[in-house]
Parts: sequence; C-alpha cells; structure tokens
Amino acid sequence: MVVGIDPASARRAVAVAEAFAGLYASVGLHPHDAGSGSEALLQELARLARHPRVRAWGETGLDFNRLFSPREVQERWFARQLETARDLRLPLILHERDSQGRFLAILRAAGPGPLRGVVHCFTGSTEELEAYLDLGLSIGITGILTHAQRGAGLRRQVAQVPAGRLLVETDAPYLTPTPERNRHRRNEPAFVRTTLLKLAEVRGEDPADLAATIWDNTCRLFGVEG
Repeated sequence: MVVGIDPASARRAVAVAEAFAGLYASVGLHPHDAGSGSEALLQELARLARHPRVRAWGETGLDFNRLFSPREVQERWFARQLETARDLRLPLILHERDSQGRFLAILRAAGPGPLRGVVHCFTGSTEELEAYLDLGLSIGITGILTHAQRGAGLRRQVAQVPAGRLLVETDAPYLTPTPERNRHRRNEPAFVRTTLLKLAEVRGEDPADLAATIWDNTCRLFGVEG
C-alpha cells in the first residue's frame, strides 16, 4: 500500500501502483497539511480515489503533537474526509497523536454502523485500543514494537488485539525496527518481516500462521485478491 498524504503524493502513489503489479495506493490529506484543505482539494482527491488501484482513503486524522495545522482546521477536514471515504466506500488509514479524545469523538460521530479501516502506527492507551476495536477498526503495528523502551507498552497491549484485527506496516521511511535501525536510517517495506516476527514472539504464535492471518486481514480490508 503506497500511501498518499496530499494531492501531489497521492498522484505519485497512484502512478507507482499503476506501474508495478502487487502495489496499491491510498489518497488523503494528512493532518499536518490540513491547512491546505479546501473543497476543491477534496474533490481532486476523490477523483483520484476512483482509480482502480486506489483501495483506501488516508492517511487522515488528527495530530495535536506538532500542530503543523490548527486544531479546528484539522478537525474540519478530518470530518469531511470521513464523509468522503464513506461515500466512496473506501476503508480508512487513520493517524492519531495527542488528540485528547477529539479523534475518537469525531470517529463516533461519523455515522451509523462499524467503521472500516486501520489505526495506523498504534501507540495509544489501552482504553483507546478498546474503543477502536469497538468501532470495528483494525490495529496497525509498526517497528515500534521492536524498540526496547518505546515499544514496552505496545508489547503488553498487542495480546489484547483479536488476530483478525491485526495488520503490520513499516511507516517507511520512518520507524525502522530493531535490529535494522542499528544499520539503516531509512525504513523500507522489506523490514516488515522483523515486526511480524516480534509480534508472533510476543503473542506466542507460530510466525507462519500469524503471517497468513495478517495477509488475509490485509487483503480483506483493502479489497485485494490474495
């Protein structure tokens, strides 16, 4: 899944997915760039989203940690993107950081029925994890799981996630797992194997069985023929 975070990167993601078998794209407006949001921009993303290689909407959400865009602006365009994704029947790739409950509140107000999507790079509280699962969302696990200190809480939480709701991801070029990050500054998709192996170890599961489950989860969520 090649993720778009604004119109320019969304166009590139679609072009890459169109050029290489086995790749798919998402389109969306990242909360960092919400200040550039407009109805015209949303319409451009919706047009791109109708491409057959686009299988998700996002990355979208709220990020109150760095506040590259004002909170109220982030909230407005997050809510509009939820509406657009629902109209297009696309699953969501969701970003949340330090939103103090507003992310969950907007998700809960998004409309009737369970949501389809993944909380990308989950690092929240156990209460937030339970809320996301109650909403019908999947949980994305990155290389943070392998980091000795930063991943300690996540290693305790992953056992609570039903196997059918787990995804693994790279967040490339960021969040390189251990031990690769001792040698490589840039993360890449090949390193997702390390995250999967750590996830299997922490959950006490056979890596091959867990890999098959996560593959099925991924294909089902994004509407891809496995």
